[in-house]
Amino acid sequence: MQTIFIMIKAEMGRAYDVANLAVDTEQVSEVYSISGQYDLLLKCYLDDGTDIGHFVTETIQKLPGIRDTFTMIGLKAFS
Repeated sequence: MQTIFIMIKAEMGRAYDVANLAVDTEQVSEVYSISGQYDLLLKCYLDDGTDIGHFVTETIQKLPGIRDTFTMIGLKAFS
């Protein structure tokens, strides 16, 4: 299982719309509104072998209201 985090800049006034669409996406586990340069943070779990770039560009970036994304790949989870 691959864990990725995607930060999203939404179009003005569209952050809640984007959040509601993102939370309904199968691989998206959690959606947070955040402060700073980005509006939302998505935590996603992808099956091993899933092309991360394809998931981001074909699934997340095509959601209406998204202006920009920044993706980080989780390497190891500590508990």
